[in-house]
Amino acid sequence: MKLDNNNHSVFLLYYHLVLVVKCRRKVFSDQMSQYAKDIFVRIDSSYNITLEEWNHDQDHVHIMFRAHPNTEMSKFINAYKSASSRLIKKDFPEVRRKLWKEMFWSRSYCLLTTGGAPIETIRKYIESQGR
Repeated sequence: MKLDNNNHSVFLLYYHLVLVVKCRRKVFSDQMSQYAKDIFVRIDSSYNITLEEWNHDQDHVHIMFRAHPNTEMSKFINAYKSASSRLIKKDFPEVRRKLWKEMFWSRSYCLLTTGGAPIETIRKYIESQGR
């Protein structure tokens, strides 16, 4: 397993992010998904994030990425949602007819940590220390 590092630590932090289009409008095409992915890649390095996987359905996207421990996830997600919403509506004007009040993304999102051993395995390992 290859770990990421910075000056004072080593880490391996994977996240699974799910973003949903407002009111679950079915607007995502393959072309729009690729465009949204390109926006993600353009801004991810500013937040010490690296895209690993991307996929979409008509009304949401799934994103797996790595991040540094000092990454402010909520700031990154809000920056991405703002930029992508603005640019998608600009470059795919037909999507505006399907949106609710000009909002592209739902306000909510799902962010999960992923990777590594199952929680129960880690719990047992920690409990067994010092015995």
